[in-house]
Amino acid sequence: MIVFNHTVKIFPEIEKEWLQWLRYEHIPAIMATGLFDSFRLYRLLDQEDAEEGTTFTIQFFTSSWERYQQYIDHFYPAFGSKALARWGARFIGFRTVMELVN
Repeated sequence: MIVFNHTVKIFPEIEKEWLQWLRYEHIPAIMATGLFDSFRLYRLLDQEDAEEGTTFTIQFFTSSWERYQQYIDHFYPAFGSKALARWGARFIGFRTVMELVN
């Protein structure tokens, strides 16, 4: 199992609108690629700098490294560009990739 984790800190003035966009546009579009099997959305609760914004993590789960790489090669740049075009510099994000170890 490969987990693509995207951590994003959202400025307070756009949080509500951004969360709506994330839930009803962005995540469904990513899932529509067919490269992820499921996802989870989390809000960080214990934040030292919470007044600067809320931090969310979105985890997308896929069965193989190849499927993840297909997403990165063919879809990720366009999704990133759309997010930047819509929200500009009102968010900060980074990605990590993890593998499930039993």
